[in-house]
Amino acid sequence: MNDKQVFTQLLGLTRPWHITRVEINSKENRVDVWIEHEKGIRFACPDCGTLSRIYDHAPERVLRHLNTCDHQTFLHIRVPRIECPVHGVRLTISDFGEPNSGMTHSLESRVIDIAMECSVEATARLCGMSWDIGWSVIERAVERGRKRKPYRLPPRIGIDEKAISKGHRYESLIYDLDGGTVEYVADDRKQNSLESYYRMFSDEERAGVETVAIDMWDPYIAATVAYIPGANKKIVFDRFHVMGYIVDAVDKVRKQEHKALHEQGDDTLKGTKYLWLWSHENIPEYRRDEFERLRSQDLKVSRAWAIKETLRHLWKYRYEKWMRRFFDQWYWWARHSRLAPIMKAAETLKTHIDNIVTYARHRITNALGESINAKIEKVKRMACGFRNKEHYKTAIYFHCGGLDLYPRPPKKQSLRWATA
Repeated sequence: MNDKQVFTQLLGLTRPWHITRVEINSKENRVDVWIEHEKGIRFACPDCGTLSRIYDHAPERVLRHLNTCDHQTFLHIRVPRIECPVHGVRLTISDFGEPNSGMTHSLESRVIDIAMECSVEATARLCGMSWDIGWSVIERAVERGRKRKPYRLPPRIGIDEKAISKGHRYESLIYDLDGGTVEYVADDRKQNSLESYYRMFSDEERAGVETVAIDMWDPYIAATVAYIPGANKKIVFDRFHVMGYIVDAVDKVRKQEHKALHEQGDDTLKGTKYLWLWSHENIPEYRRDEFERLRSQDLKVSRAWAIKETLRHLWKYRYEKWMRRFFDQWYWWARHSRLAPIMKAAETLKTHIDNIVTYARHRITNALGESINAKIEKVKRMACGFRNKEHYKTAIYFHCGGLDLYPRPPKKQSLRWATA
């Protein structure tokens, strides 16, 4: 078996393509393979599929392929141009690589696989290419993936913010709660940020939204009310953000009480921060005795913690009426606790109660958003930050967009060429 036959099998070449020459340079660890098509072939027009005669050939393209025995492999190909009777002269679809890529479909797919697990810098180093080439693969993957993704407004969506860098710079992320993917990334977290997404869809499509999970951020609320019909019954304030208000209030009570005790030489609350922030079942076993001793003392933070833990039962109810009744009882307790941070947080929740109890109907949270945020944070740390917002968005779509990222070699070749 000669070199041409070996590489014909390795590359999986079929008619009308064949290898005309193979050069192996052991000193440079490089293999060059020249590929041509048979003579007397008609190729399909990329626009209409009409089999047409060859007009001429584009300049030779050199595409890097997967390594062969640690030798970098390059394919030399001249893609034919056909003269379609309808569309004129057109470049045919390449069987080997995309028009704007310097690598084959196989190598580009391998780079994408590695980039899903590594930083761009590590991907480029492992694949023996520059950072810019590695990043261009990711950009092309995201571009083709977004073009392929069906244009639709998910019926159940979640909306959250994500800090892009220090200095209160944010992006707004819109999730498909059923698909578990990021559908859109908007600049900033203003009302217009979310409206820019809603405006992409028709009135009929927006009417198909069943529920929206958001935090109690007024710009998101205003945008949803303005564009989603019946939004007042569809918005669900995220459970974890709601609890966040009370958790913050408990911590403020602890800080105030610790300061007062410390001034009297009492360090009872020193090092106990997370004991009061954890849910009861999440307190580590080795600290449970310590926590029970603290609870037995007459501490303000102990009362605040009890109020916080009781509120967690709100989301066990299956009907809005019973949720509201439970909340009214809890609210009375919180308002009469004589703990200023708790009273303030309770008042905030009271003003938003209508869209807290809608949880009973829709049973959704933004837990998906929190897990995706964690994944994005991991990607950001792995990349040591991003050069600009567009790179940040691209990385989010690449890792969290649920996109079909891979280049697709043409199928049904028998329909794309024929003998003259």
